[in-house]
Amino acid sequence: MRQKNLRNQRSGMTLIVKTITRLTIGLILLFGIYIVLHGHITPGGGFAGGVIIALSFIHLMLAFGKDLALKKLSEVQASFFESLGAIMFLTIAILGFVGGYFFLNFFSDKGEPFRLFSAGIIPLCNVAICFKVGAGLFAIFAALVFLKIGSGEEK
Repeated sequence: MRQKNLRNQRSGMTLIVKTITRLTIGLILLFGIYIVLHGHITPGGGFAGGVIIALSFIHLMLAFGKDLALKKLSEVQASFFESLGAIMFLTIAILGFVGGYFFLNFFSDKGEPFRLFSAGIIPLCNVAICFKVGAGLFAIFAALVFLKIGSGEEK
């Protein structure tokens, strides 16, 4: 047990980096969610928010090591969220197609200034894109980490 705790303390970066990561990881994740949910009103959206959310998990992996980050979001979960994003995006497109046009904005509201819920399907598309981009980017980074470990470059 003591040996395992010593190994966990050595994995990742220094105590200062780990402490700062504990303080900032929630804020980074919250900012990514904000960017996704307000992407139809302000600059941002699904892609930018997905990248920020993925970077919060990548930050966790860099600071604490791959084991802790993969406990929070495993490769299977990342694959699930990436697939979920693709299915959501295609479902939104097909629902619009049933209405007569591909990606038809099938909600009645077409967008009004200063109204958060007035953009129709755009917030739903942003959430779908966020799942796809965030999970995909994290999976790519995790694959690169495993590729490095598999090639024997680990110290």
